[in-house]
Amino acid sequence: MPQGHTSTRPQLVYLVFGPDTYHQEAQFSIVSALANLRKTPGETLDIQVYSDKAEPYRHLPVTVHLLDAATREAWNQPHGYHFRSKHVVLRQVLAKAPMAVLIDTDTFFHQSPVELFRRIAAGTLLCNAIGATYGADKQCPLFQSLSPLLEARGLADRQMPLLNSGVIGLMQEDAALLDQSIALMDEYYPHARGAYTLEEFCLAVAAYRRMHVNQCTDLIHHYWSRKQLFRAKVQAWLAKHQHAPLSCQALEDVVRVNAQLPKPPALQRLGYKALSLTLPAEQRQFLRELMYGCYNYPNEFDRACASAWWDKALDNANARHSRPLCNDKLQQWFERTGMRLSLGRKHRLVRDSLLKRSQH
Repeated sequence: MPQGHTSTRPQLVYLVFGPDTYHQEAQFSIVSALANLRKTPGETLDIQVYSDKAEPYRHLPVTVHLLDAATREAWNQPHGYHFRSKHVVLRQVLAKAPMAVLIDTDTFFHQSPVELFRRIAAGTLLCNAIGATYGADKQCPLFQSLSPLLEARGLADRQMPLLNSGVIGLMQEDAALLDQSIALMDEYYPHARGAYTLEEFCLAVAAYRRMHVNQCTDLIHHYWSRKQLFRAKVQAWLAKHQHAPLSCQALEDVVRVNAQLPKPPALQRLGYKALSLTLPAEQRQFLRELMYGCYNYPNEFDRACASAWWDKALDNANARHSRPLCNDKLQQWFERTGMRLSLGRKHRLVRDSLLKRSQH
């Protein structure tokens, strides 16, 4: 949407800057939106990308708004809280459009993006997911630090539902909700103990008792959990299609980057469990997760998750120990007969990959 231009079409908005990984996520999310848009013939929307780089989107039918560092810094003030900028940019888009949806980059679509806009109406906030109530986890830092302040002002109570803001969708007439959430962020950031979820929490507070809330987990997959595995799938798709992301083959492959974790069949996993019994107890889960990466999946994008599974196995092993495994200890694990026989021809590949990583 060019500067000063008012659009009558729904706006799908991305805010993306920083490492290439985020741009890769955004590219695939956009293509998945376009691939699924074909399910609603005749429907149109605009895609706006607010970014520090235009090059990653040169093959896509989007409008890129280049953001310099000074602008991004201003959007994060007064406390330098970078998630504040999500609400700022959506507020700006809604000044010129009848409705808009801001979506995080770590998403991809199951259905037409038009379906998101069908869940927005006057007085309705669309979010990614409606979660537990505020009082469900009394150990949560945001509960411990903010609940007395919010309850005293009648802004929230223990029954308030928490929201996931991987998607934020509003009508133009309800854009003032974002002014309220921004004001809450600015006021409560000094009390929030650095909680990175303050942004979506303040959105929940602003909407509580004032807005009807819809969710859309059936329309998109938001892979904030197990992120490295899904990023591996996305990167494999980009390696294959980044120069022609809207080709017929590229669009057909979108559906193969699915929301399922790449795990071997149940019988195969039982076999891995039996193999792991030849190892000391502390190494068994490590081996099973390595084997998940070694399995020859029929889906090429699941096969691309091999190194992500191996990295995850090492991360989990480190988490189970009081301190990260040193290279000598890791080498000893890989030299055990049970480990070598279980990994077979991939033993050296897996070992060298993880030893190299543990050195950094």
